[in-house]
Amino acid sequence: MTRARRGQTHPRARLADGSFRDRTLAGETLFGLFLDLGSTASAELAGAVGYDWLLVDLEHGAGTEADLPGLLRAVELGGSTALVRVQSGERIKVGRALDMGARGIMVPRLESAEQAREAVTFLRYPPDGIRGVATRVRGAGLGVVSHPEVKRLNERVVGIIQIESTGGLREVDEIAALDGVDVLFVGPADLSHSLGIPGQFQHPDYLAALDRVVAACRAHGKAAGILVYDTAVVPRHLELGFTFVGIGSDGLFVADGANRFFAAVRG
Repeated sequence: MTRARRGQTHPRARLADGSFRDRTLAGETLFGLFLDLGSTASAELAGAVGYDWLLVDLEHGAGTEADLPGLLRAVELGGSTALVRVQSGERIKVGRALDMGARGIMVPRLESAEQAREAVTFLRYPPDGIRGVATRVRGAGLGVVSHPEVKRLNERVVGIIQIESTGGLREVDEIAALDGVDVLFVGPADLSHSLGIPGQFQHPDYLAALDRVVAACRAHGKAAGILVYDTAVVPRHLELGFTFVGIGSDGLFVADGANRFFAAVRG
């Protein structure tokens, strides 16, 4: 029988640990960072900073599915919770990211509650969903978790649905009501474009949309999430009711740092 070393958590306990999902649904403020460089060094560095979560962005980032194992290990090494934004909500893409060890999945470009309902079934093993069962993958501890125990892994997966279009906004209450949807995450750029007010993040229509998302989350006990690129606006979004907050990306920080240092030496 496998035994944990003194002072260590048993692998089964780590795999089934649902504390991050519990914290998310309890409304704890959790800060994260998008990883769009596809760099394990960047992921490890960001994890060491102390972010609650780090999200590997496969939709817009430079990383690929082949990079995921290394990126997820790097995130975990730093102590953050590893999430993945998949390219799309296809069953195989969601399942592969989970098999590689993602603790949560962000699904972009959903336009309706029906699409969201289908997507969340991909997050969990039967009978709660239709995720394919494989116990020898990293996401199931490479065989540490047995078939009778595998359902416990369902309880740890965080389901994040993006609200980034008028279609999703129209059905935001129905989406928030779905079992398996834990976070409604606003995509500010896409949502503003869909509303016909590109980049106008102070426009009344955009602010009203944020209020609708937060209200739906509060009504159904879910977390409201958003990505911001300016730390000055974080307090305002917290006041609005957002608790799952992404603060920029590693690519943004590299570009910002490079620009500032070069500007300083150029005078």
